Amino acid sequence: GQAGFVLFILVCDSMAFVWRSIRNAGGVKSAFKTLLKLGDIRVGTLVGTDSFGNKYYENNEYFFGRNRWVFYANKDDNASNIPPEWHHWIHYIGDHTPIQQPPVPRKFLMPHEPNPTGTSKEYVPYSTTRPKVVSWEPPKVTASD
Repeated sequence: GQAGFVLFILVCDSMAFVWRSIRNAGGVKSAFKTLLKLGDIRVGTLVGTDSFGNKYYENNEYFFGRNRWVFYANKDDNASNIPPEWHHWIHYIGDHTPIQQPPVPRKFLMPHEPNPTGTSKEYVPYSTTRPKVVSWEPPKVTASD
C-alpha cells in the first residue's frame, strides 16, 4: 500500500539524481571516467577557474568538508597545483573565492609554481664536506692467488 508508494517515490527521486549527475558530468562516458578516477560523481556549481585552468566547484547540499572540490586542468592531480589564493578557499580558511574578494597584490609575492619533486626541476642537495666514514673496498685478487 502506502509503504510501496513511498518506496517508489524514493527510487524515482534517486534515479532522477543519478541521471542529473551523469548529465552534469558530461554524459555517460565522462561520468564513468570520473567515477573510476575519483570514486565519486559530484554535482556542483562552478565558482571559478584559476590561472592554471583548474576548475573549482561547490555544492552546499553536501557535508561540510566535502562540499568544495577542484578538477585539475592537467593529468597530475597534485594539491601543489592549487595557487595560494584558491588554497585559502578550498581549505575553508575563508568563505570568499578570489573572484569574489581578490587578494591584495604585494610586491614581494612571486608567481605560484607547482611542486617540482619527481621532475627534472627537482632540488637535489649535495654535500660539500668530506665523508666521515671511509667505505670498505675488498682486496683485489691477483693472478698468483
